[in-house]
Amino acid sequence: MSRILSAVAWPYANGPRHIGHVAGFGIPSDVFSRYMRMAGHDVLMVSGTDEHGTPILVQADKEGVSAQELADRYNRVIVEDLTQLGLSYDLFTRTTTRNHYAVVQEMFRTVHRNGYMVERTTMGAVSPSTGRTLPDRYIEGTCPICGYDGARGDQCDNCGNQLDAIELKNPRSRINGETPRFVESNHFFLDLPAFVDALGDWLRARDGWRPNVLKFSLNLLDDVRPRAMTRDIDWGIPVPLEGWEDNPSKRLYVWFDAVIGYLSASIEWARRSGDPDAWRQWWNDPEALSYYFMGKDNITFHSQIWPAELLGYDGKGARGGEPGAFGSLNLPTEVVSSEFLNVEGKQFSTSRGVVILVRDMLARYQPDALRYYISVAGPETQDVDFTWAEFKRRTNDELVAGWGNLVNRTASMVHKNFGEIPTPGELQPVDVELNAQVAAAFGRVGELVGAHRQRQALQEAMRVVTEANRYVSETEPWKLKTDRDRLATVLHTTTQAVSDLNTLLAPFLPHSAQAVHEALGGTGTFSPQPRIEEVADLDDDSRHYPVITGDYTAVRGTWQPRAVVPGTRIDKPTPVFTKLDDAIVEEELERLRQS
Repeated sequence: MSRILSAVAWPYANGPRHIGHVAGFGIPSDVFSRYMRMAGHDVLMVSGTDEHGTPILVQADKEGVSAQELADRYNRVIVEDLTQLGLSYDLFTRTTTRNHYAVVQEMFRTVHRNGYMVERTTMGAVSPSTGRTLPDRYIEGTCPICGYDGARGDQCDNCGNQLDAIELKNPRSRINGETPRFVESNHFFLDLPAFVDALGDWLRARDGWRPNVLKFSLNLLDDVRPRAMTRDIDWGIPVPLEGWEDNPSKRLYVWFDAVIGYLSASIEWARRSGDPDAWRQWWNDPEALSYYFMGKDNITFHSQIWPAELLGYDGKGARGGEPGAFGSLNLPTEVVSSEFLNVEGKQFSTSRGVVILVRDMLARYQPDALRYYISVAGPETQDVDFTWAEFKRRTNDELVAGWGNLVNRTASMVHKNFGEIPTPGELQPVDVELNAQVAAAFGRVGELVGAHRQRQALQEAMRVVTEANRYVSETEPWKLKTDRDRLATVLHTTTQAVSDLNTLLAPFLPHSAQAVHEALGGTGTFSPQPRIEEVADLDDDSRHYPVITGDYTAVRGTWQPRAVVPGTRIDKPTPVFTKLDDAIVEEELERLRQS
């Protein structure tokens, strides 16, 4: 049994999230976490909403509310959406808690004390029309290295090189298109060059990473330079140093504080659990494992900046140093990055109306239909295109006609012929073969999920579903009414297969897994779901917010075949999945055209 930290990227709280977001961070992390719990491991799955930075201020101005009011509103929207999707967080919190502020400031003070925060005078971008600082990511222009027109002020997504906004050719504001003005300003920079050797040693020791992620991460070491960790902005966490903390226009960079959220959320979870030091089992124990889930645009922050912050806190860079109060903190075991999910041949863009919001999707379709599509056809190692025609096809042909049909006809035949799971007679070779195929799938599917090859894992599970359907067709139980012993054996074998296949599919399809469990006469919680709790801030009881949490202990160690019990009552079933009408394709395409 291992302790496993499932660290899930923090959705930004400037609006509701779309299905491209949850394809990158949400569903892959939940499938992995659910499987690992079932395999017997002690999982801590944490995240929250990322609520600082200029984009929040820009959106708040548009909506005529304060930054905190905007963050409060979309924090709740995101919490509701992710809960409905079934993401099994132990704690999903937010970055505007007093606990998070304290953890971030402790990290900064220790990294600074160890010598890895260097004060520099730099040229910062300012909007000529508003006088407000423009963050690097809100400036676009032509990359001075590869010539790509669309590079951001912090990084070029085309060549992967780190940039400074002032280096861009023809820079322009993404907010209003104006040319920014550059002015001198003092800031603290994380001395990334001091970590090149340590980062290189760590990355080269990684085993089993997705090749695109590891190659990109290693390439980042070719052009390492200090990176600004403070900003000229009034919305964020104060810089905890004398002469800085009372400055109303200097705050820590949102990406400095956001990645520290994995640690602060773990600490908040521990404090709420009644054991304030419980988080240390995942962060201080070198045997603990940690997996970070995100989209590919966030690789830099998770394979370079966050590890550098951890190394700086531990005093393991070129300048040495000593850990602070949190002790020596573990580096990530793996950065699990997905590529991009596009829609109908276009990139998702909320501003251009090319968007399918999670809550709109879940209002019209079953959450497991979306989870299935993303798991079996999502952007695991390359960009993929979501199309409504393919969503309808996979839902109808694979979920409804494949898995749903197997469940429904098995329960129907058992109910009609026996009313309960029958006692089997002597097994024939065809029965033994199906049992063996299903049992063997536990090892194959589990190994693939553990290696973050979820598409292949789900395909393997569905391959066995096809074998089970073939078994029913070949044994023809509807023709065995005069041979009750053989009919009982076939239906018992089929019920056993469906029960075990339901366990194999539970990490991917947690909502329907509960329904299938009940269709086979099961009681109690088979597939735990997250819940929303309204809580008070641990350090400021005047502030309240919703969190996602849950009790998932019931599934610990259930990743194995479990014998069905003859005599268990089986009622007449109802369909588990909803078949989609052909008309939904054109209806949804029209919604996209009108948005």
